[in-house]
Amino acid sequence: MSADSLTPLVAAVAAVIGTAVLAALRWERWRTPGRAAVTFAALLGLAAAAVMQVNRMTETYASGSRPAAAATGSELLTVRVPGPASGLTLTMYAYLPAAYRTGHDRYPVIEALHGYPGSPRTWLRRLDVQSVLDGEIAAGRMAPTVVLFPFQTPDPLLDTECTDLVGGPRTETFLTTDVPAYAEAHWRVRTDRAGWALTGYSAGAFCATDLLLRHPTEYAAAASLSGYASPGIRIGDGTENTLHNPAWRLRHLPPPRVALWLGWAADDRGTRRASTLLARLGRPPLTVTTAVVARGGHSDAVWHQMEPVAFDWLSAHLARPQR
Repeated sequence: MSADSLTPLVAAVAAVIGTAVLAALRWERWRTPGRAAVTFAALLGLAAAAVMQVNRMTETYASGSRPAAAATGSELLTVRVPGPASGLTLTMYAYLPAAYRTGHDRYPVIEALHGYPGSPRTWLRRLDVQSVLDGEIAAGRMAPTVVLFPFQTPDPLLDTECTDLVGGPRTETFLTTDVPAYAEAHWRVRTDRAGWALTGYSAGAFCATDLLLRHPTEYAAAASLSGYASPGIRIGDGTENTLHNPAWRLRHLPPPRVALWLGWAADDRGTRRASTLLARLGRPPLTVTTAVVARGGHSDAVWHQMEPVAFDWLSAHLARPQR
């Protein structure tokens, strides 16, 4: 989070504190109208600070202009994806590599999932993903690839863990059916399993792992950046303990023929424990690769450090652009 993005929040908190101090010093001198006014001002400031903090956590409301095409020639598009299968219509960002503009190939695809609370804008802003992808592709460490950044919930304060919640949003269906269908209808992308993969950070990392294990005929690989071995929510039918629980699946079901990359920071105890558990449970034909950052906890700094390695690894496990 940049200092500029924190300035309004700090100002709002300072205003609340200042109002409270003023009220404490002059309360006995004020009559009822003055007391009501200062109380209203304090409540208004507190509400503003709360809204700013929620927005800072979820990045619900964008600030600044839409990202422009990079000097390298890549593009970052904003689209609305209608979901006939899921019933959801959500925003999605799409990265098109520079080669897309001049070639006629069909490109492999990676769906990149965000954490909770959060939005795809974390990938775009804090993790600077367009520059990372441009650099890895230009260096030849990654093939030109279309990368999709879909929203995972219609409500920024509702954690779906990319599942179809009972009585709630059908996010799994949106991500695994509607998003691929939209991409295949609107861009030159590969339509075979060998051309599709998943990645994510934090809750999005759990999503990537869970969706890979649940949909091995649709995705060839996934990369988890500080992910978990089980969802942190109730789905409504108990499957958070079974079919939507990667650790349970690896213990009780035949492993699929897919590839999984697990990365975490050594001082992030929760994801270290979960990732090492999944790595230990993995067995052929599932292949598991692990990577550890020395320190940084559960943070943007760690994910920014891991993302180029994860994207390169995914590219190595995906089919190449198809002529």
